[in-house]
Amino acid sequence: MRYALLALITVLAGCRSLGYYAHVTHGQAALLAQRRSIDKVVADPATPEKIRQRLELALEARRFASKQLDLPDNRSYTYYVQLDRPWVAWNVFATPELSVSAVTHCFPVAGCVAYRGFFRKDLADREAMRERALGHDVALGEVPAYSTLGWFADPILSSMLRWDDDELVGTIFHELAHQKIYVKDDSSFNESYASFVERQGVREWRRARRLPARDEHGDALDHAFTREILALRDRLKAIYAEPWSDDAKRVAKAEEFEDFRGRYLLWRAGEAGGDHRYDRWMARPLNNASLLPFGLYDTWTPSFAALFEQSGRAWPVFFAKVSALAKLAPEDRTRQLQMLKR
Repeated sequence: MRYALLALITVLAGCRSLGYYAHVTHGQAALLAQRRSIDKVVADPATPEKIRQRLELALEARRFASKQLDLPDNRSYTYYVQLDRPWVAWNVFATPELSVSAVTHCFPVAGCVAYRGFFRKDLADREAMRERALGHDVALGEVPAYSTLGWFADPILSSMLRWDDDELVGTIFHELAHQKIYVKDDSSFNESYASFVERQGVREWRRARRLPARDEHGDALDHAFTREILALRDRLKAIYAEPWSDDAKRVAKAEEFEDFRGRYLLWRAGEAGGDHRYDRWMARPLNNASLLPFGLYDTWTPSFAALFEQSGRAWPVFFAKVSALAKLAPEDRTRQLQMLKR
């Protein structure tokens, strides 16, 4: 499955390690140095036709985002970078061995996030080894793109072009939504809001281009699979809360993960209708950390959908209401989102 894009903002932050700060600064600087104007790449006779077509689509989506969706009109996604690697970055997630709560990392701009991002795979692997040495569960997430929340003109990356048209277009809408509104220390709010903008934006994009309505079967499957993962996480949380010895909890944990693999096969054959899209993820080692990204991107999407309807489906009104929510105290914001979700 595709992880919706996690903002790799640590480049802007005062980090705990000078070495880490140097790494992300160098990685960001290297990307800035490699940028080429998409207009120039498209005009270059040496550009392969397939890449030219995808970049022309990205520019159309970029213009649509500002003119029709009231998203920021800046230089983001008007540049292209051809990477020398399959992913732009890797995120390292970690949890305690007997907990489903993330080991968090806090930065001045992005706030606290449940991962550390690296531009180099070897450094991500080294961080993963460090977390494992502390006794933590660890998972690595491949990152096809990143966002600096508008601090830099974020480029289209070659790793993004492997997606289909809707994913490429939607990602541009998603990341520009983050640039418009971002709440420090509230990833669930930020990602749910941007995910709603992405999905609604793609619907409007397709209508404007007189394309058939998007087949949202895949989205429905993603939601259903996420529900299965969240249910697993709840069962593990209950196990870890039991007054048992750590060894007893470890045994129950292993049994729960093994049971989940069986549950998945039944779910795939039944509700998923034989769809195999999650097999690659299921083939990986499962642990507490591998569950962390799930639920982050859609917890409040029904709330934002309701808010969009209350706004008369007018983007400026919607963004004004989202901005008002963003200014509330965390507990008040959550209360309002819960009311909208009903």
